[in-house]
Amino acid sequence: MTDSIPTHSDFDAMRHAMVVSQLRTSAVSDPAVVAAMGDVPREAFVPKAQAAVAYRDAPLPLPGGRAINPPLITGRLLTAAELQPTDRVLLVGAAMGYGAAVLARLVGSVVALEEDAALAAAARDVIADAKVDVVEGPLNAGWVQGAPYDVIVIDGAVESVPQAIVDQLAPGGRLTTGIVDRGVTRLALGRRTDGGFGLVDFADLGCVELPGFAKPKTFQFAR
Repeated sequence: MTDSIPTHSDFDAMRHAMVVSQLRTSAVSDPAVVAAMGDVPREAFVPKAQAAVAYRDAPLPLPGGRAINPPLITGRLLTAAELQPTDRVLLVGAAMGYGAAVLARLVGSVVALEEDAALAAAARDVIADAKVDVVEGPLNAGWVQGAPYDVIVIDGAVESVPQAIVDQLAPGGRLTTGIVDRGVTRLALGRRTDGGFGLVDFADLGCVELPGFAKPKTFQFAR
């Protein structure tokens, strides 16, 4: 491919390469997730100036200082969630809508939460699927109006998962997220049970950080 604007065929080739070299080689093992990511034109969900690098295996900068995860991270989070066709899903950190568009091919309904008004507007402009409801609000509050959810996907890394979001999971519900631990990010899976909620790491992978999820500061006596 040259420096000219990529063609439809060029994007198809890049999408196929993403599936072959990024997803199938890196534990994105759910065939439905792989097929959905192979169908969704990721280039439509990034700024036009970034379209040519939409399938790069690296975080992609967005306006306002945010970024979206590499395709591999989204694929791993969705695979770990063990998605079912009837699931009602909350996506936290929808950005310009790529994750929501992929989820729409896999589950019953998607609430796509974004706190940046410009990103949310861009997502609404490009998503043409009745299964997806793009809503605006603080990411760390979740979207209680649509709860309970069978699955919550936090498409980025957070220092902690707020109890307000955990409370929006249905009994037996799953939550996947990135976790920031002393500057290192990992992917984690949690389940809500009668005994409570806990997260277990399943991959040490770089993940973009989402704003507003810092751990509460503990009080310390002055010396």
